[in-house]
Amino acid sequence: MGLIDTHTHLDFPDFDVDRPALLANARALGVQRMVVLGVHQANWQRVWDLVQSDDQLYAALGLHPVYLDEHTPGHLTDLRDWLARLVGHRQLCAVGEFGLDYFLENLDRERQQTLFEAQLALAAEFDLPGLLHVRRSHAQTIATLKRFKLKRGGIIHAFAGSYEEAREYLKLGFKLGLGGAATWPQAVKLRKTVARLPLEAVVLETDSPDMAPVMFAGVRNSPEHLPQIAQALAEVMGVEVSALSEASTANACHLFNWDL
Repeated sequence: MGLIDTHTHLDFPDFDVDRPALLANARALGVQRMVVLGVHQANWQRVWDLVQSDDQLYAALGLHPVYLDEHTPGHLTDLRDWLARLVGHRQLCAVGEFGLDYFLENLDRERQQTLFEAQLALAAEFDLPGLLHVRRSHAQTIATLKRFKLKRGGIIHAFAGSYEEAREYLKLGFKLGLGGAATWPQAVKLRKTVARLPLEAVVLETDSPDMAPVMFAGVRNSPEHLPQIAQALAEVMGVEVSALSEASTANACHLFNWDL
């Protein structure tokens, strides 16, 4: 049973110099499938072209809050058109990356909320999971999700909330994406929360090229690093790495309606 990297940005220019070799090496290390997420209207075609070149890559398309100033109302219409055209295709797996970012103070929260709700509505319309960016906005995100109640849930990418917030997401049908952040010993609160999470709550991710784990500090993150991230997280959770890996893969397959 191969690992699944549930959150990558493999279309980014960071990978242009060695993408085929990276993918081959990741597969050799046991990372079988990878999800590539769109973040703004201008990169959806690039994401889709990439996943069409490899039948074990999967696409999610969305409007990321960090790029708020680039998004226009017309881009929501474009997103709906893309989803309508691709829904049912085996390599379209979710709407994302989208959500709320309260860490960056220059991002208008009202505009973020409008965009967030519009994309939740699209996820509901097309019966797709939502892959969510949630930064210092857990209370508002949870409150909004309680109103929308996505039938297929989704993933809280780079989860860094409390155990109580984790429980709320689980009740709403969401999995918690864990990657490099919890490998750092300095992340004391996060590591304490991760240690309490049940295996059925977790999916593994890298967020490549960002969020490098402690063992690859200062270098480009990559799906190739996922096995070592899994090992480090298993130690935090007090479980065998095989148990974490198998659970993450099963959880991701269930979420995305993939065969194990």
